[in-house]
Amino acid sequence: MTPPKVTMEVKDGIARITLNRPEKHNALDRELIAQLKEAIRTSAGNPECRVVLLQGAGTDFCSGADLSGLEKTAQDGVLDNMADARQTAELFLMMRNHPRPIIAAVHGRALAGGCGIATACDIILAAESAQFGYPEVNIGFVPAMVMAILRRSVSEKAAFELVVSGQVISASRAQELGMAHRVYADEKFTTEANAYAAMLAAKSASALMLSKRLLYNMDSMSFEAALEAGVEINAIARMTEDCQRGIARFLNKAKS
Repeated sequence: MTPPKVTMEVKDGIARITLNRPEKHNALDRELIAQLKEAIRTSAGNPECRVVLLQGAGTDFCSGADLSGLEKTAQDGVLDNMADARQTAELFLMMRNHPRPIIAAVHGRALAGGCGIATACDIILAAESAQFGYPEVNIGFVPAMVMAILRRSVSEKAAFELVVSGQVISASRAQELGMAHRVYADEKFTTEANAYAAMLAAKSASALMLSKRLLYNMDSMSFEAALEAGVEINAIARMTEDCQRGIARFLNKAKS
């Protein structure tokens, strides 16, 4: 049997989703994207999942689009190409709307569409030797859908340079720009990434969900509307079991 191109395991509150084409450096094709969408959908509905850790098998996180797929796009019409591109847009939207934090654990290369998937995650952890980039411009292409996310992740001028230069940057530079949150030594990367995921998994699931939803929904709100949304989420959070238990623990600790 052909092995799945995406695998998922849920353990200790962490859904580990792995891009599983190591022989192709986890290059993206329609099947992999479809399987990744299904894994994201499944993890969102799994009550045992508190955090998603997205990683790549083998030497790279994801090297970008499969070259054989790129050859086919040159022969397709505009409607076929739009339908194909929409699959990736739907993936990004599913990740944005996922009720749990999604962490990208990036080692090796995260290029083009692979960098897009990493950027679509809520948090990026990187090995020291990891590389990031949007080299699409070098073949006359555009990292189009991910710009909606990249523009919200780094400054406008940093985003512009990344997409028009096609430069591949280091993990430390990605952290300087605000793309990567943490950079770890290669030999400690797996341990540190797992520890980070475990740290988030230990937090209140309802608080994480409400925080993610509120923060991202503020994108299109006026200042007044954002404050009002904050009022509503504040009230909802107070009524959750996690918050009530947390307050009780705090008060008991204060009395002792």
